Amino acid sequence: MSYTIKLNRSGARAIMRSAEVQDDLERRAQLIAERAGDGFVADSHVGRNRARANVTATTIEARLAEANNRVLTRALDAGK
Repeated sequence: MSYTIKLNRSGARAIMRSAEVQDDLERRAQLIAERAGDGFVADSHVGRNRARANVTATTIEARLAEANNRVLTRALDAGK
């Protein structure tokens, strides 16, 4: 037996842009940035369809740490 599911796109967009989702993404990004170490900064914003968060290396030392030791990549588990 098969079923057809029709998504409510505006409802899904509202959920993905909600304050609760924004808060969760900001919290996770901050945990990742803290685990990665000095020179990494968490940032978030709301796009047209969903909230987003990222962690960026803001210093040369942080960029080198990621390039040589993958500290940011290794810190991703902190966001689970």
